[in-house]
Amino acid sequence: MVLELNNGFVVAVTTVGGREEARKMARAMVARKLAACAQISETESFYEWEGEVQNEREFRVLFKTSAAHCEELKAAVCESHPYDLPAFFAVAAESAHKPFAEWVCKNSPGEKQ
Repeated sequence: MVLELNNGFVVAVTTVGGREEARKMARAMVARKLAACAQISETESFYEWEGEVQNEREFRVLFKTSAAHCEELKAAVCESHPYDLPAFFAVAAESAHKPFAEWVCKNSPGEKQ
């Protein structure tokens, strides 16, 4: 297996309150070519909001996208997000299977192709 450093793709994450919201967002970002893939997982979150510790069931949406179009993805996610303060962060994939990294970049060219 060939792993390559600095391969040009990132993993971006957000959370939403419901499975259907997560599915809608995942489908939209892949359809808009802002992400090559989106994965949904259920999670339990603890966080402080308005002075109170909250404990909620959420759904994490993990996007695989090209580094070149991560800002487009962030803007689209935040614009369509149901939360007042959307969580969104991206981490560069330091190393990856080269053919997979190429597939991610090829399949997330952004909307302005």
